[in-house]
Amino acid sequence: MTGRPPGSERPTAPPAAPAGHSEPIVQVERVSRRFQVGGEEIWAVRDLSLRIERGVFAALMGRSGSGKTTLLNCIAGLDRPDSGRVYLAGTEITRAPERQLLQMRRHAIGFVFQSFGLLPLLSAYENVEVALRIAGAGLQKRRARTTELLQLVDLHARSDHRPYELSGGEQQRVAIARALANDPSLIVADEPTGELDSGNARAIFDLLRRLAHQRGVTILTATHDRTVLEFADRVDEMADGRLLEHHERDLTVTARNRPAIADEPAPQASPGR
Repeated sequence: MTGRPPGSERPTAPPAAPAGHSEPIVQVERVSRRFQVGGEEIWAVRDLSLRIERGVFAALMGRSGSGKTTLLNCIAGLDRPDSGRVYLAGTEITRAPERQLLQMRRHAIGFVFQSFGLLPLLSAYENVEVALRIAGAGLQKRRARTTELLQLVDLHARSDHRPYELSGGEQQRVAIARALANDPSLIVADEPTGELDSGNARAIFDLLRRLAHQRGVTILTATHDRTVLEFADRVDEMADGRLLEHHERDLTVTARNRPAIADEPAPQASPGR
């Protein structure tokens, strides 16, 4: 056994990511990732290529075990593929040292999780500010940026509340504000509506869409929630570790292509407190 699916041999030279204005924020080139489960070899991602432009709200859909989260982890530098290459903003990260990946995750990528990932003893304000502390931001910058982001997600009035005093939708909005703290170019959201009701799910997807279109941050989410079809600019479906062709897809609704949202006001930031 070669440890690689047919046709996925490494190219002899690294492919160059497209340069210039059209350079994508994410480029995945023939990535494969396998795991040993007992005596069986499982291909979580199989010879997959993907290109995502800047300022786009993109979604990966598929059943559990389809490979969505593994692909997200490879893109975010949380896992390394067995073959293929991943580029972030034109820079290959596949073989980057862990120290470089750590800096990338702190400054270039924001993370949103299904279970919110908030620190229970900290207020909403402190949960956002802690990301700036870790990045080494000074006191004045932390105050201004934290206040700006809580206003952006319409939670400034509840900034002193702890997570248990907030609804699920409010907790996820705090998590999104925290993901934006260091002005990342990419936000990776793994099942961001998995613990929310339909109304809150729609509100979260609408917020993510606005962030992509009005602030230029790229949003890449993995989700089971078909509500995303109403909000995402593009939706790809995965099964058995690969992206499905259009004729194979099980989606009954096509994501609308929205190059801009001219009729919706952009979220406004206010001076720090």
